Parts: sequence; C-alpha cells; structure tokens
Amino acid sequence: MPRFLIDLNLPRNFSVWHGPDFVHQSELGDDWTDTEIWNYARDHGLTIVTKDADFSERVLLRGRPPTVIHIRFGNLRMRDFHRRVTAVWETVERLSVTHSLVQVFADRVEAVE
Repeated sequence: MPRFLIDLNLPRNFSVWHGPDFVHQSELGDDWTDTEIWNYARDHGLTIVTKDADFSERVLLRGRPPTVIHIRFGNLRMRDFHRRVTAVWETVERLSVTHSLVQVFADRVEAVE
C-alpha cells in the first residue's frame, strides 16, 4: 500500500520515489484540485510530497492527517535536485512519521509538530 502521494509539480522519473510506497498524482488524475488531493491523501493514509506552499499552509491551519513534505528550494538543475533530495530523504521520511509538516530547504530540513 502506498505511503506517499507525489504531487504533479515534482519529477515523476525519480528513483527515490518509485516502488510500492509511492503513488504519483498523475496516476490518479492531472486535473485534481488541492482539496481533492488533500482529501484523497487523508482518506488513504498518504503523506503529500509537494513544492506547493498551499499544502504547508493547510496542514498548519488544519493539522494532520495528512502529513505534508514541502520541498522548499527553488529551481535547480534536475541532477542537483535529485542529489539534494536523495541525500536527505531518509531523514525526511523518518520525520514525516512524527511531524505534521517536514520542510526541505537547500541547506536544511525542518519539522513542525
């Protein structure tokens, strides 16, 4: 059963986000609203992985579920993006179990209960 819902605004062909723990929004529908994504993640026990600040704001206002992992660094070359996410993914995944929001910056990872 998947544990993470990867938003459309993130690369689909990324080795870290492949396998049975991951579902990509494009597999569900490209035209879903943020509310539909939120509700689907909540109803299926998924953590949303996104670059969309709307989800961070929503989890801060409403709490969890679902949990949100917000990738907050700007545009990078795909190689640099992959390198950064791969380097911190284990930490991000661990923090997402106990925190409602995990924010991944270029130089650090922060978690909010």
